[in-house]
Amino acid sequence: MRTTAACMALAGLLAAAPAAAQRGPGSPGGRLPEPPPFHPARFVPAVTNPWFPLAPGTTWRYAGTGSAARESGVVTVMDETKTIQGVRATVVRDLVFRNGRLVEDTRDWYAQDRDGNVWYLGESTRELRGGRVASTGGSWEAGAGGARAGIVMWADPAAHVGEAYRQEYLPGKAEDVGRVVALRPSATVGGRTFRDCVETEDTSPLEPAVRERKLYCRGAGLVRESESPRAGSELVSVETP
Repeated sequence: MRTTAACMALAGLLAAAPAAAQRGPGSPGGRLPEPPPFHPARFVPAVTNPWFPLAPGTTWRYAGTGSAARESGVVTVMDETKTIQGVRATVVRDLVFRNGRLVEDTRDWYAQDRDGNVWYLGESTRELRGGRVASTGGSWEAGAGGARAGIVMWADPAAHVGEAYRQEYLPGKAEDVGRVVALRPSATVGGRTFRDCVETEDTSPLEPAVRERKLYCRGAGLVRESESPRAGSELVSVETP
């Protein structure tokens, strides 16, 4: 699971593997429900889900809160795509800064199926120290080395409240599990009120002590996240093309 600093931006997802092969909270025996079918023909060209909109040229800016106050994030939907397992994915660049210095540069890949679910197909991440690449350890791509895509946002979150689902899957490396925990008619973040919001919780068997809460709002996407009451990030601004 990415840390609060690395998840400062748009993050990050139900895998196409058999559900019985993986375990997670929220369903009988700790097993996750079967995902929707993953077939290239079921995907559409653009990501238009209202809680996770990815119009090319859009930029979100985030500020860290609490113990993450030194950190900030900039997320931009690139005007480019990457084909993964026959699906044309939208590329999103996620930059994380600490004290104004770039510490992580990630490209995430998302695609939407014709039902409106947004899938997470992987990421290419570079952690930087002193301006040099120190690690690419968080990178994975659906279809490579046993990695499988997953769901980042449902078309109808209300139909999945309390249900655990895989967000990504690469054994021992990327095993995040999500759950819709609440539907909120409104939320105030940074003095701005957003309507029609969805709150999720992310966990991973690789880091069982970590729980991340994320708040997505219609038309805005991710507006707030927290790993604990003392560390998180909030949306500062959204720039649209």
